[in-house]
Amino acid sequence: MENGRYKYEIHCHTAETSRCGKVPGAQAVEIFRSRGYDGVVITDHYSQHTFMGAEAFRAGRLHEKYLAGYRAAKEAAGDDFTVLLGMELRSFNSAIDYLVYGVTEEFVETAGNLLFKYARRFHRIARENGMLVIAPHPMRMHPLMPAARYIDGCEIFNSKESDENNARALLWAEKHNLGIRTSGSDFHRTTHEFFSGILTEEKITCNEDLIRILRSGEFEPVLRSADG
Repeated sequence: MENGRYKYEIHCHTAETSRCGKVPGAQAVEIFRSRGYDGVVITDHYSQHTFMGAEAFRAGRLHEKYLAGYRAAKEAAGDDFTVLLGMELRSFNSAIDYLVYGVTEEFVETAGNLLFKYARRFHRIARENGMLVIAPHPMRMHPLMPAARYIDGCEIFNSKESDENNARALLWAEKHNLGIRTSGSDFHRTTHEFFSGILTEEKITCNEDLIRILRSGEFEPVLRSADG
């Protein structure tokens, strides 16, 4: 907790699933726990870089690889630390990422190959399944940003981005009237120096809690490092 509020990381990658992730899920849990966090959303990459070659076309095999990091983190968490499943989705032959919240194991196992579900179609699927789609580190992808109508919010602070890009992300969210404005560490490795996330008055224990709190705006994005 921080100043009497619960603290959650909502943008975290693991070594088991994301090729760019260098920290196993269990170790990620311990790192965030040691820094006073109450939970983490595992948002591993779901992209052609994760499912290389022919593997990307075998929908039946995608879910085991995708869920490996989350399951390792969940097993290590115990009862006093929340681990939720999310996603950083990039469709086939695209340069645009989407953070997805409210993801379940059942959805990953039954949705088929998401690499071929592009912005408009996936946003419809997300709405039908009670999920939220958030633009991560948007200025990194500018001017390739998706139409604002296909996302529900924007990451206005990413601890791997420059102050300039984070400021531009906030302006972009304001321009497009995106009310859900989040913050994430975009954690990949142990040398990651800065940590962010969200602060809440209410404890988050499940996807329903997270979605309701994000929709309501009853959270504060952390716009600085965990070390101040």
